[in-house]
Amino acid sequence: MLELTMASVSGTDAGATAGMLMADAPSAPGSVLRVGRDRSVCRLVTPDDWLFVSRVHLEFVCGQDGAWQVTWLRGSQPDPSSEVLLTVGEYAQSLAYGGTVTLPRGGAGEIVVRDRTSPRSINVGFYHEV
Repeated sequence: MLELTMASVSGTDAGATAGMLMADAPSAPGSVLRVGRDRSVCRLVTPDDWLFVSRVHLEFVCGQDGAWQVTWLRGSQPDPSSEVLLTVGEYAQSLAYGGTVTLPRGGAGEIVVRDRTSPRSINVGFYHEV
């Protein structure tokens, strides 16, 4: 099972956990969880006016082997207005626009989507239960 929690953070709200959203899906091949502004396809939805987040920004997909991958989906613009950082323990890496990374089995971490023009972010915590 993959469990996600998401908090939207703006300016002076840093560290606040109010309004936290949660979603989960079984580690079955083809299971999908999405994060973005489009309520019709995303389980975790950001504020509508946070345009630094695409309609469907992050997509978590479970592969045939039960491992989860996250992809930063390319939006309608050639250059993103956000940056995405993946942190697992003390290891941190940027996720490329349109890139995919496999999440650690049985691991936990955080994906932060930061607005490049304003002090806003969405913080998506993940836990892969095996």
